Amino acid sequence: MKKLKGKHVLVYGLGGSGVSACRLLHTFGACVSVYDDDKKFHSMFCFVEEPLMHKFDMVVVSPGVKVMGNIILSEFMARRTPIISEIDLGSIFCLGKLIAVTGTNGKTTVCSLLGKIFDAAGKKNFVCGNIGLPISSIALKTDKESFVVCETSNFQLETSKLFSPSIACLLNIKPDHIDRHGSFEQYKRVKEKIFQNFHHKDIAVVNFDDEEAKSLKLPKKVEFFSQKPLKKGVFLKNGCIYYGKTRIMPASEVPLIGEKNMSNVMAAVLIACKCKIKPKTIRNAVLNFTPPPHRLEFFAQINGVKYIDDSKSTNIACTQMALESLNSDSIILLLGGQNKDLDFASFFANRPNIKRCVCFGQANQIIHNAARDNGYKSSAFATLKEATLFAKKTSRSGDIVLLSPACTSFDEFSSYAVRGQIFKELVKGEG
Repeated sequence: MKKLKGKHVLVYGLGGSGVSACRLLHTFGACVSVYDDDKKFHSMFCFVEEPLMHKFDMVVVSPGVKVMGNIILSEFMARRTPIISEIDLGSIFCLGKLIAVTGTNGKTTVCSLLGKIFDAAGKKNFVCGNIGLPISSIALKTDKESFVVCETSNFQLETSKLFSPSIACLLNIKPDHIDRHGSFEQYKRVKEKIFQNFHHKDIAVVNFDDEEAKSLKLPKKVEFFSQKPLKKGVFLKNGCIYYGKTRIMPASEVPLIGEKNMSNVMAAVLIACKCKIKPKTIRNAVLNFTPPPHRLEFFAQINGVKYIDDSKSTNIACTQMALESLNSDSIILLLGGQNKDLDFASFFANRPNIKRCVCFGQANQIIHNAARDNGYKSSAFATLKEATLFAKKTSRSGDIVLLSPACTSFDEFSSYAVRGQIFKELVKGEG
């Protein structure tokens, strides 16, 4: 696989991952061509209009490329052309310990915290993958002492064949990306692929409290984390986080909101312990950790109303966890964006604790109808701006205005981060 000189390779998808893959392939002398469904051109690379007209030794697929129903990929499969993911390519050239973190929710928080823990321990580390820095872009910077923390999404795993982490963490499994994979069962099968190349010394780190995660085909060597007492692994006991018999820190010291984040912290603690980081170092890193933005981020209080940006919640399960974490009966919830074929009727039938629902974006009518059918006060708007201004106008002192959309941002914004930033500006009167 590392013998790429003179090989004809197609990189399918020219986002950040695709560009990084091209550069890595060029470094090793491959003859690289690129194709993008959006017909994006890049002056550095040879763009092919019709990839099936050419013979390639290998195809590297970027995570943005949808596999289900893809005629181009189906034809390459029929030709038995090797197809790999960008994370496969990058990981082959990574030295040191590769740590992969996947799950429906919490990946970015866990990876960011692990980076801070390794920083505090003075360890060379790279936090990459779905978090925004392609693994192909850092692979040649690693050495045998490095820790490579790769946030690993289902999009990256979908075409993966070679990805082989030393530690693979599964945080949770909830219905998500049904529009991409066709069913929840297929989504789960994609997530299982994080363990597909496990060796006998590799370690799976899994959430003991998540039944769907435990139901997957797990390797024999599994370490669990849990908010309940366990005999080993990382768990909560007497108000403290333990690793086996070693007390790490009081749970009350964790500076993140909610049970979801407690699980995220325990996952990072377990991985750090398996990497032989000292408990004192882990505790200090957790104490000083600032979570990434747009994740249950309290950012303003105006006229007694609290405003929280949870724009990263792009599925129903994450929004449910946000509501449970806040535990208030005065929440004005902003829901909407581009739906991923998720079931909002079931969400409202489960009686979430919401004072009022304010719907926006492409899915506004679907969500609005589901809310009203289940007896909730609801209003629907075409844009986030209209929804935010309405929420500001109708909220009263003591209320919490929560943006936790349970949808992607792509109907109106380029990313959840842009959506969250616009929300903040609208609340503060800057938009």
